[in-house]
Amino acid sequence: MSTDPVARHLTARELIDAVLDAGSFASWDSPVASPYPGAGAAYEDELRRAREKSGADESVLTGEGLIRGRRVAVIVSEFSFLAGSIGSAAAQRITAAVTRATGERLPLLAGPASGGTRMQEGTPAFLSMVDITGAVRAHRQAGLPYLVYLRHPTTGGVMASWGSLGHVTVAEPGALLGFLGPRVYEALYGEAFPTGVQTAENLFDKGLIDAVVPPGQLAAVVDAALSVLLAEPAPPPPPPATTALTPGDGDAWTSILISRNRRRPDLRRLLAAGARDVLPLNGTGQGEKDPGLLLALARFGEQPCVVLGHQRPRRPEDSVMGPASLREARRGMKLAEELGLPLLTVIDTAGADLSREAEEGGLAGEIARSLHDLIGLASPSVSVLLGQGAGGGALALLPADSTIAAEHAWLSPLPPEGASAIVHRTVDRAPEMAEAQGVKVAVLVARGVVDHVVDERPDAAEEVRAFCERMASAIEYELARVKGLPAGDRLERRAGKYRAGTP
Repeated sequence: MSTDPVARHLTARELIDAVLDAGSFASWDSPVASPYPGAGAAYEDELRRAREKSGADESVLTGEGLIRGRRVAVIVSEFSFLAGSIGSAAAQRITAAVTRATGERLPLLAGPASGGTRMQEGTPAFLSMVDITGAVRAHRQAGLPYLVYLRHPTTGGVMASWGSLGHVTVAEPGALLGFLGPRVYEALYGEAFPTGVQTAENLFDKGLIDAVVPPGQLAAVVDAALSVLLAEPAPPPPPPATTALTPGDGDAWTSILISRNRRRPDLRRLLAAGARDVLPLNGTGQGEKDPGLLLALARFGEQPCVVLGHQRPRRPEDSVMGPASLREARRGMKLAEELGLPLLTVIDTAGADLSREAEEGGLAGEIARSLHDLIGLASPSVSVLLGQGAGGGALALLPADSTIAAEHAWLSPLPPEGASAIVHRTVDRAPEMAEAQGVKVAVLVARGVVDHVVDERPDAAEEVRAFCERMASAIEYELARVKGLPAGDRLERRAGKYRAGTP
């Protein structure tokens, strides 16, 4: 017999012991009241046998404990109690725990493993998913983290309510996860449900969950998430030397050629060298993921933020930013607003995807909606021009309270070759067009679009780590600075940076 804890699927108590600090769990559960009103002898007998089999008094356990010393509320299903199904007593227990976590300002970790609502209790049990969802909504609206660990199996009404509402959602390896239970499908349609669809790994591949994590690693993931989501306020750092930097007078075309160096540091390198507590997130949560965008939680110095930015293709044939990237970006914007975190956007793109699929996927509309959301974002925001900044794909991540630019970054409505082709019907005048269009950092500073320049000595590709550390210091400083700006006129100040005619 395998001793792999995933292979034998941890009980609720075993998961609690695996995730919480030793000896820290305190139950919030009251004794279960009398059985569901109108329950017959057969159902009462089922409940009795479920208690004997599972050692639990209901299908969920709730309480609190410590994870790496941090107080956290937990709700964990016990699948061996009537397949983890949710009846009235379990629903009341869940709702009470969520409400208490909200009242005590605690982050909440849910670990569902359930076949759904309890068939023996019919429609009233089914309707209780609305009550649970309402409690989770109130918890999230209070700006409190709601983290979900989907366990094997989670299906039906549980997957379609409190199992799918996490700010961060990870899953047990190999877990069966889905709306429709395979046994129900086979009974209805006389054939087995297609294999490999309702697995944690496939959901990750489709951008529906953020990671696949063994139980033994869950505490580390929760700790990384909460280190960002619940970071204590920190004093602002001293101004870095780059705040006094003025951009050089080099020509735009030189910067464009430098920015296209394949060895130039990208967002991945910036996070690796300059950030900590980095927790990558995955996809839109709605069945899409796009390698053109990276979404993560991170801290720069002591400053937490939601990070979203362009993933520079590693090879020319790799995908560039498509409409799904911007739907994923808007997930990050919503996360920042709901949890009161600053948002950091990083721009580094030669242009958005130009394809039939991008057009049919609504790329133009997604650019518009991204601009709409960033201009009106309630959270403080910082954008970074890291390298190339071509077209609507760059503009879609630009609006922010403060913008940092690498010395050789640039921003243009099209790559200069494209602009030259439109105006002069040849790409040969691209250097001339780049200068005339004012794409370089010096012009962007003069227009008030860029607030902070990070120098390259003389090219970021030649000093990758040192450049990333300087950029990270600038990001930490600007994140702290924009958090300190008056919130009352934030949106007006932000929009004012981009008004036509602004010198």
